[in-house]
Amino acid sequence: MFSNFLKNLSILKKFLFINLIFFTIIGLFTFIYLKNVQPNLIKKKSSNHIEVINNTIDNLKRLNVKFVEKDIRKFLFSTRFLFQNLDRVIFFDNKLNLIGDTDTLDLDPRSFSQRLDTIELEVLDSTKTKKIIEKKNIDIGNENNLSLNDVLSSYASSKNFGIPLTFTEEEFNKFKLTTIKNVMKNGENIGYLVITENANDIKAAIDERKTFVIRTAIAVGIVILIFSFVLNRYFLKPIKNLVSYTKIIKNKDTKKTNIDTLKLRNDELGLLSNSLDDMTLELQKRISHAENFSTDLVHEIRNPLASLKSASEILHDAKDSEQRLKLINILSHDVQRIERLITDYSQMLKDEVALSKERIKKLDIEPIIKSVVDDFNSIYKLKRRINISYKNDGKNNYFIYGIENRIEQIVANLLDNAISFSGDNQDVTVQVSKSHDEKVYIKVLDEGQGFKEKDTNKIFKRFYSNRPDKFGQHSGLGLNIVKNLVDLHNATIKASNRQDKKGASMEIEFPKV
Repeated sequence: MFSNFLKNLSILKKFLFINLIFFTIIGLFTFIYLKNVQPNLIKKKSSNHIEVINNTIDNLKRLNVKFVEKDIRKFLFSTRFLFQNLDRVIFFDNKLNLIGDTDTLDLDPRSFSQRLDTIELEVLDSTKTKKIIEKKNIDIGNENNLSLNDVLSSYASSKNFGIPLTFTEEEFNKFKLTTIKNVMKNGENIGYLVITENANDIKAAIDERKTFVIRTAIAVGIVILIFSFVLNRYFLKPIKNLVSYTKIIKNKDTKKTNIDTLKLRNDELGLLSNSLDDMTLELQKRISHAENFSTDLVHEIRNPLASLKSASEILHDAKDSEQRLKLINILSHDVQRIERLITDYSQMLKDEVALSKERIKKLDIEPIIKSVVDDFNSIYKLKRRINISYKNDGKNNYFIYGIENRIEQIVANLLDNAISFSGDNQDVTVQVSKSHDEKVYIKVLDEGQGFKEKDTNKIFKRFYSNRPDKFGQHSGLGLNIVKNLVDLHNATIKASNRQDKKGASMEIEFPKV
């Protein structure tokens, strides 16, 4: 359920929701911590109170001080240094009568009238700690100590009598801590000792922690908001723009995309945008290429199909054997032409698929060319007595970045094209050279009729063939395949007529390795 809920949220909402959960958990633990800070600090102070009370009782017993106002007053005068860190020390007899108070020792009585909303009673002993919280309205003053008497009365009648009892008093700017303990002598309760200390440091420590927590929470909240803004502005929004861009491309929408602004970024999103745009353009180029190729193929097949249809209709009515034979030859020729077009088209598609899987690597093209030349020599020396030779400029290591079997295909197609224009006993030469800037050149020279076209670039177009005497025997895809493979290797190819003699020249220039 929770995972499904998260899946339906955007990245920004997921980020904010997860931060809210962690923020809530941390806040809960912080609240628990703050709730436990005050009792722990009070416990430390009350332990000190108990130690002072025990020492005071020991001194009372050792000095054999009676729990009467005169003796207690003398005791307080003589031992006032024991209570210098305390705010107030009060003595009561066993009947809860006030018999000693450090606030009245110097005959400078002060008014202590105060109204308290909360008294927290804490009973301590060596084995356990109990907390008793009562909400009361209590008045404490010099004129009467009814409220304190009430506490003493409750303490005297409780089951925890004999165990030190601590409670806190909180008013406007004061936080007081009071500890009560009865005084036993010879197994008899002779009075009570009350110690009161100003514990504003506890309140200050708690307030300081609360302030720190609040400031930290505000700072963390601001950081989360700033980070959320940065995340949305510089990461999520560009990603949404990329998604919109892909949808526009998918739906072939004419709506203008803003991917150009993303491409200007120098970070990973900029690289992704450039890569995505390049990939999209390449796919569009391939789709357009496939569509154009299919259109051209259909156009090329339509002509022999029309010829087939016409010849088959005439053949049905033809009675002359010579005419029938001529029509049959036309039918056979058109069928072969269609078969050649389909075969070359199929091979071209296979080559394109193979190209996407092959890797370009550094290789020396000289042994590759020699191998192709030897193969063609073994075929055409006996068949048409055409001599195919290989020459280089005397240098070593003609390295390029390429695909070995595609280089073979380029050379083979160029040789096949040169031989088709060559007569018997003519020479076809493959030359390899290297310039001073390490560029590699391949030239295929023949002694045929040369090019009749003023613009020789048209010979690399699909299905182009200028062979009137051999019409239909070539699909016109060979040089187009060569051009595509040359472009794949980041090379260039140009066709021209030879300057030294009659014939054609095909030159490929490969970039420096």
